[in-house]
Amino acid sequence: MELLFFYLVALVAVLSGFLVVKCKSPVNSAISLVMTFVCLAVFYVMLHAPFMAAIQIMVYAGAIIVLIVFVIMLLNLGTATRQVSSHSVVWGIGAAVLVLIQALYFLNKGGATGAQGSLAEDIAATGGHTEAIGKALFTDFLLPFEITSILLLVAIIGAVVLAKREV
Repeated sequence: MELLFFYLVALVAVLSGFLVVKCKSPVNSAISLVMTFVCLAVFYVMLHAPFMAAIQIMVYAGAIIVLIVFVIMLLNLGTATRQVSSHSVVWGIGAAVLVLIQALYFLNKGGATGAQGSLAEDIAATGGHTEAIGKALFTDFLLPFEITSILLLVAIIGAVVLAKREV
């Protein structure tokens, strides 16, 4: 039953990811992106990572999508007309085939080893995922965390500059 549910969520994720690219309206693309993020959160729950699922919903499906919709409204994007050349279709199909081959390779390679399950069990046994993520974030990854905060500040300043431009 769990495998059937996984395939159903995977199908919805792939279809909504396809709609992100194919929708002509940017708002419809953003709504499809929300569905893709929700499917990813469901995958996190299936992997017994509820903290990551909650962060996925709060940060990506909440804050990032609101930011994307505000940018769409600020820039007044209507329906976009896209010119697709035959070269981009060939490159896209080639990239899709390479990703499929890589995914099949790693699925076959991962089935033979069971090392991933023991690592997750060790983390859960030593206090849970939240404590391990918090400790790693504020000790080992403090510099990237601070650099990210500076980049977010620059993005906010850029959004204000775009919003205040003269028409």
